[in-house]
Amino acid sequence: MRRTRGFTLIELMIVVAIIAILAAIAVPWWGRYTYRARRADAQKMLVHVAQAEERFYTDYNHYPLTATSLGYAVNAPLSENGYYQLSLAPSSSASTGQGYTATATPQGAQADDKCGKLSIDSTGQKSPEPTDTSANSNGRCW
Repeated sequence: MRRTRGFTLIELMIVVAIIAILAAIAVPWWGRYTYRARRADAQKMLVHVAQAEERFYTDYNHYPLTATSLGYAVNAPLSENGYYQLSLAPSSSASTGQGYTATATPQGAQADDKCGKLSIDSTGQKSPEPTDTSANSNGRCW
């Protein structure tokens, strides 16, 4: 009697089950990494805005509260990859023109990110802060 070579159905089912278990573990981790990678889009935009605000303040002795004053084409521009939208507001602790808060609001695929809105103000304070564990549950936001 001659034995044929190959895999049995049981062996193939075990391999498929192992692959399914590994995929069930890997997919959520991959999702968190994509949120973190997209978050760099907001960080880059906010740092750029903070630098532009400081350059403007050096020349005119007040902070502008419109993105068009900083050289953007529209007042609420999207980040380079379109995952965040910028808004500028006066800082609550400063008099008019002497402070600002730049906020990046997640858009589209990034809207479900646990970090939510990212912001930076005229003092360099970034939000959400690393100590805010509820907002930083899927990795450090800044």
